[in-house]
Amino acid sequence: MYRERENDLMKTPVMYPPGVPCWVETLQADPAAAIAFYSGLFGWEVVGPGPMPDAGGEYHVARVDGQDVAGIATLPRNAGAPAWTTYVRVDNADAYAARAKRAGGAVIVAPFDALPAGRAAVLACPGGAVFGVWEARTREGAQLVNAPNAWAMSTLRTNDLERATSFYGALFGWQPETFAAGSNQVTLLRLPGYIGGTEQQPVPRDVVACMIPFSDGVSGSWNVDFWVEETAAAATRAQRLGGRIVVPPFDTPLFRQAVLADREGATFSISQLTANAA
Repeated sequence: MYRERENDLMKTPVMYPPGVPCWVETLQADPAAAIAFYSGLFGWEVVGPGPMPDAGGEYHVARVDGQDVAGIATLPRNAGAPAWTTYVRVDNADAYAARAKRAGGAVIVAPFDALPAGRAAVLACPGGAVFGVWEARTREGAQLVNAPNAWAMSTLRTNDLERATSFYGALFGWQPETFAAGSNQVTLLRLPGYIGGTEQQPVPRDVVACMIPFSDGVSGSWNVDFWVEETAAAATRAQRLGGRIVVPPFDTPLFRQAVLADREGATFSISQLTANAA
């Protein structure tokens, strides 16, 4: 997801049109431990807590330079394993939940109010990847993206590219553009009519997410990626904080990346912009 930012990169979204990913959050059995981990890893300032609707837990908002970048909240009992969830901006959460069911997906958490911030629902695509939809009221979404220690992009990993393309196309209007990245296949998910980022960025300005093929027999998932200044140092820091390195640092044409897990096992990736991309 690319949005305008000073100094030729992207910063400070003001409004998210429907169909654009707008927020990421992680639900954790021990939010205090998660706050300590991510604050140590990314230098986040975490504010809160606020109440969670009907869940009896707490909701915290992480900030970079005073701008909201992510949520950290209590994992409800019997709600599965800790994970990161990507939310897509919509104008009516109830309508999109119904539309997702008609397109072959599932409603994991029925639409609910998170007042005064907005209204949300948690859904799954036919391949099992879980994501959210967000109907904004007082909170549009992340105020800082594509900057060090902030969310940069979410990537769908799926074992059925054709079915995923059909589902997300029907739900959000996303259109695919597939290309080879070395030995891998990457699909850019584009939202026609959307203009984000800058003319200098390495992908079209209507790109809102990515999709990559994953092994047969593995349920689909949405990966959340954060930008860092130096991937190897961040990976080492994650280990010292009680996390683990799932995939050691590796190079792609535009980034040096790694896949990490926090103390409770929620996975995410980090990316360092390389000289080639800059």
